[in-house]
This record gives sequence, C-alpha cells and structure tokens, in this order.
Amino acid sequence: MYEWTKWQDHVTTHPNMFKVVDNGDGTWTITPAGDVMQQGTPQDQVRFNNIENGIVDAHIAINLLLNYARQSKLEIEVGTTTLTNTLSFPFSNSQQTINLKKAKENSDYIVFAEIMSAIGNPGEIVVSDKLVNGFKIAHTGSAPSVTIKYTVIGGVLK
Repeated sequence: MYEWTKWQDHVTTHPNMFKVVDNGDGTWTITPAGDVMQQGTPQDQVRFNNIENGIVDAHIAINLLLNYARQSKLEIEVGTTTLTNTLSFPFSNSQQTINLKKAKENSDYIVFAEIMSAIGNPGEIVVSDKLVNGFKIAHTGSAPSVTIKYTVIGGVLK
C-alpha cells in the first residue's frame, strides 16, 4: 500500500544566497547563506521510488476495477475526443461536452481520462457536470490540441 509523503520546502532566511570563500589553491568553497527555518524533505531514491510504487498501485487498482466491471457485465463506454484550445495560458476554452451512447440511470458514474497525445502542455484533465446522458471534459493547460481516451463505468445502480 502507498505510504504518503508530506513534502516540505527547504526554507532559509536568505534564499538562493551563498557565501563564497577563496581557498587560495584555485578552489572555492560555496555554502548556503542564512539560517534554515524549515528543513526540506530530502529528494532521494527512497521517496521517488515510493511515488513510482504509488502510481503502480493506482494502475493495478484501476485495472482490477475494470476487470470486475467487465466480469459483472457492468456497462462500460470507451471513447476518444480531441480537446482544442485557442486561448493563451493561463486561459483555456477546451471544455467539450461528451454525449453518452446510452443514458445512465443516474450520474453516479466514474470517468477515467487518459491523455493519448498532446501538442504542448495539457495540464490536468477535468471532468465536470456529469448528467445521466453525458458530461463535460476539459484540460487546464496551454496545449492547443489534446486527444483524450475516456472510459465511463457505473451509473446503473438505483
């Protein structure tokens, strides 16, 4: 199971400032200036591998859910769409309405969105305004074009 890491910034009284001392032998000693006000979280292989393990765990959980849905004959809808954006960052007009092929009994369904390709930075994918017959999807980045594969599961239980 994934162990959450609370990341903290390294904060000093004089950020990005250093003391430089000439050692007299052609070398210099560089040390951070100021006092440490908050020790930052170390960035090392243990913590980065923990992130990787969390990503793998999430993918396994999603695949198990999809497998369960298929075996339980839950309705799964898969589709692709291309989101287009004509505005400059930080603005985006990429929101698009996706019409479901078959209306759900309720809007309590899950939408998994996967970026298939992007021209530029897509930012995050946002799913909103879920209704029984569709939902809206957008990206928050500056990319002019992002192709999304979406998978919709659920919405059949009353």
